[in-house]
Amino acid sequence: MPASKPQLRRGGRPCKAQNGRAMPTEQSTASHSNKTAILAIILISYVMIVLDISVVLTGLPKIHHELGFTDAGLAWVQSAYTLTFGGFLLLGARAGDILGRRRMFMVGMAIFTLASVAIGASQSSAWMLAWRAIQGLGSAILAPSTLALLQTHFDEGEERVRAVSLYSAAAGVSATVGLIAGGLLADWLSWRVGFLLNLPIGIAMILAARAYIPETGKRPGAFDVPGALTSTIGMSALVYGFIRSAQAGWDATTVAILLSSIVLIGLFVLIERRARQPILPLRLFSDVERSGAYGARVLYLAAMVGFFFFTTLYLQEVAGFRPALTGLAFVPATILHVPIAMIVPRLIRRFGRNTVLVAGMLIGIIAMGWLSRAGVGSDYWSAVALPMILIGVSQGLTLSPLTSSGVARVDHSDAGAASGVVNVAHQIGSSVGLSALIAIAAIGSAGLSGADLTAYRVSHAFDAGTVMLILGFLITLTTIVPSVGEANSAKLDEARTACAADA
Repeated sequence: MPASKPQLRRGGRPCKAQNGRAMPTEQSTASHSNKTAILAIILISYVMIVLDISVVLTGLPKIHHELGFTDAGLAWVQSAYTLTFGGFLLLGARAGDILGRRRMFMVGMAIFTLASVAIGASQSSAWMLAWRAIQGLGSAILAPSTLALLQTHFDEGEERVRAVSLYSAAAGVSATVGLIAGGLLADWLSWRVGFLLNLPIGIAMILAARAYIPETGKRPGAFDVPGALTSTIGMSALVYGFIRSAQAGWDATTVAILLSSIVLIGLFVLIERRARQPILPLRLFSDVERSGAYGARVLYLAAMVGFFFFTTLYLQEVAGFRPALTGLAFVPATILHVPIAMIVPRLIRRFGRNTVLVAGMLIGIIAMGWLSRAGVGSDYWSAVALPMILIGVSQGLTLSPLTSSGVARVDHSDAGAASGVVNVAHQIGSSVGLSALIAIAAIGSAGLSGADLTAYRVSHAFDAGTVMLILGFLITLTTIVPSVGEANSAKLDEARTACAADA
């Protein structure tokens, strides 16, 4: 009697022949209860990281007044964090591969928690900036460990898709929640509270990691310090050059700084090609899907971080909202974000990852273009709130597929490095992308002042953000979409052959 047609499912579920035998699958690395605990630890820790990037934004006016920052110096409250975060991410990822991921998770969490307490106790601008930089170092160690732990404890397929979806949802929601919480705390208590709350949470995460996360073995290896230094200094110079251009124009010094950053980044690539154990294995870019995912993520995050930064300025300096009301005004961005992000695994199973990703990016382009029309006297609900809802939908649909493509087909030995590149792409978008938008927004604004100046810069920044999203969309269409389609066809053929043989 001929075997019945094998039952094939998306997402890595085993097929089943008529004789009832399932194809063998990779053994789980932890029990179901342990996986739940590990996922909770990963998500809470990642929420802490992302929250600290946004929680400070709506509290900036109070920080400016209390610690005596200059107008220009205030920008470094964010930059000091994001630059050390992005600059040392690759070294932090390699440290996890060599020294053990649980160990580096705990080290990163300890540094992050200590720095948070020190920031909350800051009495001067210099003290705060120094500890913001140290906090960024802690995040650089912690962030790649969270994604690497997710990769190694959740099997590729539907289980990992669900975990990555939650991971991506946590990132998007935390950014908005941070703005809301930062505004409320700055108005009702103090901006310091948001940092001090990290102490009990950080201690709890360290204890939970010891109890539930098994340690990965140490591997022989060396740290690529020259690579870490050239990448960090190069990216810092790039950000500083863009920010300086908005303040001092494109003079000889600005151009020299930007050219120096390009030379350093080129030197970094040469170092990585020759290093025995590079912090950024260039073989990760040999896969077209992964390379496309990194590029699209940089552009997408640049536009989205620009959305949070410039919308905050618009609401406070043009619409006249107080910090608490500014935070609450971001609620529309989360209305559909959470439920959309939660059902992304089901949407991917039904429509495919390509369809979900393309839809998410198209919605983002429409939303950013809509936001660029806001100006002095615009109605909040029609000019800001409605496109905010679309922004939330776009983030919910887009971030999870981009993360999955960024770690697709990566060997476990490179899990930390791959997760580091995903996070580096995130931080490059956050820091370099935002600085580029600040520079673009300042072009042609001479002669304007007050609300007119802010409205002009916000509108131009959103125009540039729309262009970034369109470029990211084109990269997706030419790299990720064809690769995912070919991979799905290959898996389907392989599954049919395997199940037929098993029958």
